Amino acid sequence: MTDKKADLAGPGIGSYDELKTLLPTDYEPLLSHRETMQALFAVKHYIEDNLGKELNLIMVRPPLIVDRDSGINDYLDRDGSRGPVEFYISNDHGQNPINAQVVQAATKWKRPALKQFDCKPGQGINTDMLAVRKDYFLDHDHSAYVDQWDWEKVITVHDRNLDFLIGTVEKIWKVIKGAEEFLLNEYPKLNTDKYPRLPDELTFLHAEEILDRFPDLPRKQRETAILQQFPAVFIIGIGWTLEDGYPHEMRAADYDDWWTETIEKNGKMMHGLNGDILVWNPVTKRRHELSSMGIRVTKETLVKQLEATNQMHFLKLPYHKMIMNDEIPLSIGGGIGQSRTYMYLLRKAHLGEVSTTVWPKILKDMCHERKIHVLE
Repeated sequence: MTDKKADLAGPGIGSYDELKTLLPTDYEPLLSHRETMQALFAVKHYIEDNLGKELNLIMVRPPLIVDRDSGINDYLDRDGSRGPVEFYISNDHGQNPINAQVVQAATKWKRPALKQFDCKPGQGINTDMLAVRKDYFLDHDHSAYVDQWDWEKVITVHDRNLDFLIGTVEKIWKVIKGAEEFLLNEYPKLNTDKYPRLPDELTFLHAEEILDRFPDLPRKQRETAILQQFPAVFIIGIGWTLEDGYPHEMRAADYDDWWTETIEKNGKMMHGLNGDILVWNPVTKRRHELSSMGIRVTKETLVKQLEATNQMHFLKLPYHKMIMNDEIPLSIGGGIGQSRTYMYLLRKAHLGEVSTTVWPKILKDMCHERKIHVLE
């Protein structure tokens, strides 16, 4: 069994010896490379259009690079184990240089962007975000190349509650479920009894409730176990320290609110206004994360979360000052993995079948043996 502490940060399986035992041996792609691209762009437009309608979002252009000193880049795990790609722009013969970073996600950029695009309560933005995460272990569903629908929406103080979060997640699930039906109608080859359809509804569970069911299992194994009971779940409260002394997963302290008290069950107060959508992937026979999202921190919860993670020095950065000075709106937002979603909906065994990026030879050879042909 994986150690609980070792399971908190850093995605991916961890070794190619292990991956070799996990990749499917009975895989047959249902669509050719050409058909895959046609279906992919068709469902991309479907999802973007319908997310816009359900959440009242407009599409905007996100950055690919940001100023290192702005504090705007996504820190991902709070321990800093996954750092961004950095480079120096000499500019003006070194007189006005910039220390730049490639974004890891547009998570924090989006909140000040709401003000830039003059969004009012109930209005928001969506982005076709591309990023690089150089410290990922590259396996079947983790890549150094990341594409997401990174979205953000202005809310009021009265919206900062669990009911509002759940209502928003249900709208996103409606779009994902609708995308599946759209593809099955447009591409009949995807209809097969081998792979069941997504359930009509998500099951909502707090991370503490899942720990109660499986107290001895580390996070990924708990997720795998709960997905045997419920094939699509939204796990609430990711980042708060649970009963066993560990968070469900490490979560950055300066965007999602994982501190606020939300649920009391059996005399126990539970925390967090954020969570992840996970589904059971019948192709890979593994847990499959589609989205991470949450109601964002207030200046009060930002301070509490930075104190809890020994990161109070972040308050000196421009992004964090904007929150503390009430210069940017309250918001809810998240990221929906594009290639992750395409991989699931198009019944693929590997991210490399729906996105073109770099993979090590050992992985490409392993996939070729299993009839998994990644794009070059």
